[in-house]
Amino acid sequence: MTGYGLASIDHQNVKFAVEIKSLNSKFLELNLKLPKAFSDKELLLRNVCSKEIERGKVGVSINIERGEEALKGATINAALLSKYYKELEAINISLGANSSNLLQAVLNFPDVISYVDDEVSENDWAILNDTFNKALANFNQFRETEGSVLKADLELRIKNILSFFGQIEVLEPLRIPQIKTRLNQFLEENVGKINVDQNRLEQELIYYIDKLDITEEKIRLRSHCDYFNETLKSKDANGKKLGFISQEIGREINTMGAKANDAQIQQLVVGMKEELEKIKEQLLNVL
Repeated sequence: MTGYGLASIDHQNVKFAVEIKSLNSKFLELNLKLPKAFSDKELLLRNVCSKEIERGKVGVSINIERGEEALKGATINAALLSKYYKELEAINISLGANSSNLLQAVLNFPDVISYVDDEVSENDWAILNDTFNKALANFNQFRETEGSVLKADLELRIKNILSFFGQIEVLEPLRIPQIKTRLNQFLEENVGKINVDQNRLEQELIYYIDKLDITEEKIRLRSHCDYFNETLKSKDANGKKLGFISQEIGREINTMGAKANDAQIQQLVVGMKEELEKIKEQLLNVL
């Protein structure tokens, strides 16, 4: 899920800064950028991110800005610079190209300018680690805030599904008498009342109506919705579990729609499907 955390600490003319950003992803995709002096800590930081963040396309940027007093010197390899410059100048003359920016270009060539590696102490690492932990705490706080908004929206969608479901429960008992009336009217108009075997008709009606019964679907749908709400209250990462429950909710809604044989109920089923699609979209953002 999305998240953002930033923290910085100034210590003895040195600024330690950590920025953590994440976008939605099914898996953890971690891009970690840190100073070369702390490269031996990369595995440790990756393990912490894997445990704390779990999922998402995550970018972690660690920077150290030193004041003038803390800066180390840089040296220029004059022989290498001269070699590169002369070779480029010769090529430019042969091509008739502009040679005004040759020096600037050569200065960016590899190994022309070398910097003295920063020496870091355990105290530097302690400060950087503290900064990282603060950024991670801010990052998690951001995600908790976003999670609260998502939780409220998911609860609303389940409430809306149950509201449609309540309307179906009101209409459903009226459905069977209406079906019986329509069938009797059809037979009387096309066969004649006296030609209808009432005993056989009752048997066929019982079989037919049993195929349209949605009692089990109603029980399972309510149970799945209650389970969804219970899972939402858990502090564990249950994004995949909620996804599975939403699939079960979808099956019951689809079966109810297939068995409804009633225009009003089918309209309510469409409304339930719309709410369920919104739930599925939001669950892509949930751990």
